Amino acid sequence: MFLAGAMLLPMPVSLYYGDNDLLALSASAGVTFIFGFLVFKLTRFKQDLRAKEGFAVVTFGWLVFSAFGSLPFIFSGVIPSFTDAFFETMSGFTTTGATILTEIESVPHAILFWRSLTHWIGGMGIIVLSLAILPFLGVGGMQLFKAEVPGPSADKLTPRVTETAKILWGVYVLISAAEVIFLMLGGMSLFDALNHTFATMATGGYSTKNASVAGFNSAYIDYVIVFFMVLAGANFSLHYQFLRGDYGIYWRNKEFRYYIAVILGACLLIGVDTFIHQYHNVADSARYTSFQVVSIMTTTGFGTADYEQWSSSSQFILLVLMFVGGSAGSTGGGIKVVRVYLLIKFMLSEFVRLIHPHAVIPVRANNQVVPRDMLMNVLGFFVVAMLVFTGGVLVMTLIGLDMLTSIGATAATLWNIGPGLGDVGPTDNYAAIPVVGKWVLSMLMLMGRLELFTVIILFSPAYWKK
Repeated sequence: MFLAGAMLLPMPVSLYYGDNDLLALSASAGVTFIFGFLVFKLTRFKQDLRAKEGFAVVTFGWLVFSAFGSLPFIFSGVIPSFTDAFFETMSGFTTTGATILTEIESVPHAILFWRSLTHWIGGMGIIVLSLAILPFLGVGGMQLFKAEVPGPSADKLTPRVTETAKILWGVYVLISAAEVIFLMLGGMSLFDALNHTFATMATGGYSTKNASVAGFNSAYIDYVIVFFMVLAGANFSLHYQFLRGDYGIYWRNKEFRYYIAVILGACLLIGVDTFIHQYHNVADSARYTSFQVVSIMTTTGFGTADYEQWSSSSQFILLVLMFVGGSAGSTGGGIKVVRVYLLIKFMLSEFVRLIHPHAVIPVRANNQVVPRDMLMNVLGFFVVAMLVFTGGVLVMTLIGLDMLTSIGATAATLWNIGPGLGDVGPTDNYAAIPVVGKWVLSMLMLMGRLELFTVIILFSPAYWKK
């Protein structure tokens, strides 16, 4: 029913631009509301929601949202194929930004607005999810690195989650409003500013231009979006603390420091490379390098340059950044900086342990000792992530894609980035991917967005035992 209400939001856009998609939006909202109302009446659940039910609600909720969210594309005739419409919508709600559309600027304004709105809705959903449900998996995310924001109790979801959601929604809306204003100051129309803000804050990447952000050819707009992409890829509870007056919260948070350090390090390495081999100009090299590094690191996927024209070393660094991703508690995808940080510290501690077998070598993060079982969970997450990635690449090669495209498509969808490498690079799209491949990539988007275990746990026999 909430989704049906959201489908009404593009209607003023349709009226303003005079597009013929009001009927499609109305029909989509009507069908979705009726289904939602019937399910609501038939499945009233009066007990407290446990984590076990939470995993199922989240996974199937994202699937149902994507199925019904595709109706405006289908009813308007913009994407008549259900497979393509589902892929586009799943890409929106999971904030991936992978698209099958080849002529974006010819799509009706209201449908483009709905497409970007799926990003914004999905982005906030991920932040609330990371605080409300994912901590029960114990995969080393928010338990260690979230700021002091009220969260769930130990064994069930409570009204405190509602309060957390309200706080974070407020922060999300406030930062979004600020970006809209700054983009309009750079010459963007309100329509373009809203669409690109929705995509930036959700680290999604859908644009209203065929050439993405490069279509505006504005250094000011590039740097504004870079700044807000950095904010979107950081822990949103840090923003809440900062707005409350704790101005040192970013510096004290070790994950945030590593997040910024990785961005700056990648900008320096790629910047030198692009200056020497590509742009021969400090300003252009800094502008395009910083934009693409932040866009990939935060898993937003906007483009201002064709990074496939850069050297192999620069492309490899970008591929590594795809895996690292944003911070825990952000709208960014990827493995997350906190997990990479813990894995590195754990690896270093094991090296010392080999030399001193009887030494007690605790791994610390934010001045806290990390329990060994949590480190094992993080290690397990990494192993599962690599297995899923390998399986995705295998399937893509089996359906006929070349190795580079298979690696690029799998990494870009599993880690919710959008553009990949090869035939799905920054100047291409996913239209030519076979039907089977689109469904596999859609599931990879879902798994990556919901932190793998949330989906995989549903296939465990232990999950279904009472």
